[in-house]
Amino acid sequence: MNEDNEKFTIEEIGAVKRLLSEEFEVSETEGYFGEDEQGEEGEPSGTPVKTKTLGREVKEWIKDIAIAIIAAVIILQIIKPTIVVESSMENTLHSGDYVILSRQSYTLFGNPERGDIIVFRSGLKDDKGGDKLLVKRVIALPGDRISISGGLVYIDGVAQDEPYIKDGYTTSDMEELSVPEGKLFCMGDNRQNSIDSRNDRIGFVDERDVLGKVVIRLFPIKEIKVF
Repeated sequence: MNEDNEKFTIEEIGAVKRLLSEEFEVSETEGYFGEDEQGEEGEPSGTPVKTKTLGREVKEWIKDIAIAIIAAVIILQIIKPTIVVESSMENTLHSGDYVILSRQSYTLFGNPERGDIIVFRSGLKDDKGGDKLLVKRVIALPGDRISISGGLVYIDGVAQDEPYIKDGYTTSDMEELSVPEGKLFCMGDNRQNSIDSRNDRIGFVDERDVLGKVVIRLFPIKEIKVF
């Protein structure tokens, strides 16, 4: 190979290197600079476009957390998760059952009805000295006359069909009582093991003490039920 050919080859190689270098530089800057961010001669301005700053991300996180908290508060004003811790509602509810309580059932959707399962504050005290919460079934409403005789419950003189009670009958005979306005007569489904309106410590339940209506059992999973 002569000297001229060798020189020409080296120049060719140099030109190719410069071309590749220019193309490589374009590919690096493409998409990193805004299309309109160019200098006077159409070259990139050299200032990166930052789409989101750390400060903005933090603000968005705070906003999302605040929305979640507000939503949770609103939901808890409507429903309340509750765990049953007693046996007085067997066989309908058992200790350890996880139920959902509708807190607005009687403020937005009407009044308590016979057969409703409710949670209310009682005159009994819990381990911390607060009002003990009880879960019972509404048996008689304001204005009803209720009595218990021979294992049967009578309302206004009519024997009630109660397929939900545990042993099929109600203990403790009771002379006829009239349920006052604003009050409820409530009993557990496990009539032989329930402290309820038959007991002077509970008596009639004030409607203002009702926290809500049990609407669904979520746990155990195999026993999910809507009431």
